[in-house]
Amino acid sequence: MKLFRQIVLYMALALGANAGFAETPATASLEALRDGDMKKLNFHSAPKATPDTAFERGEGGTGTLADYRGQYVLLNFWATWCAPCREEMPTLSNLQTAMGGDDFQVVTIATGRNAPTAMSKFFDEIGVDNLPLHRDPKSALARQMGIFGLPITLIIDPEGREIARLQGDAHWDSESAKAIIQALIEGAGAS
Repeated sequence: MKLFRQIVLYMALALGANAGFAETPATASLEALRDGDMKKLNFHSAPKATPDTAFERGEGGTGTLADYRGQYVLLNFWATWCAPCREEMPTLSNLQTAMGGDDFQVVTIATGRNAPTAMSKFFDEIGVDNLPLHRDPKSALARQMGIFGLPITLIIDPEGREIARLQGDAHWDSESAKAIIQALIEGAGAS
């Protein structure tokens, strides 16, 4: 019975993560750009604060989401055991190659038990070399951000607030995804 309740709770949270797209003047133009997988991307009616919970940086030391203030961030939570993550990660890498810079970064954080060697092997096997190998080994950041199931990708604005969320995998190198990111950078989604 406990397992059944956990499954019901998980499904409710998963469905809720993609429910409730609230169109506002700031997001109306972005909504029109959603096509294909990007139809799963839901903009919040109001930006949500992000926690200052530390994660382990791939290059050593710790970091927080505040390290990325001043730019848009596509924050992807993933794990080495996640099959959809394996399919999605190259598209995140392509998006970083196409659009990464001073105004925008793709940031990847492996949550849960993911050994650094397994993470490096995962990236090597799929040909990704331009994304960070950050870790959230105790899932502290993931829990604080309401991450249930993987992959989950968030868009964080330059003020460090979550403005959108997509549950599940997506083609982040699609024309729709690039158009949304470009519109955000150019100020179409300013809140």
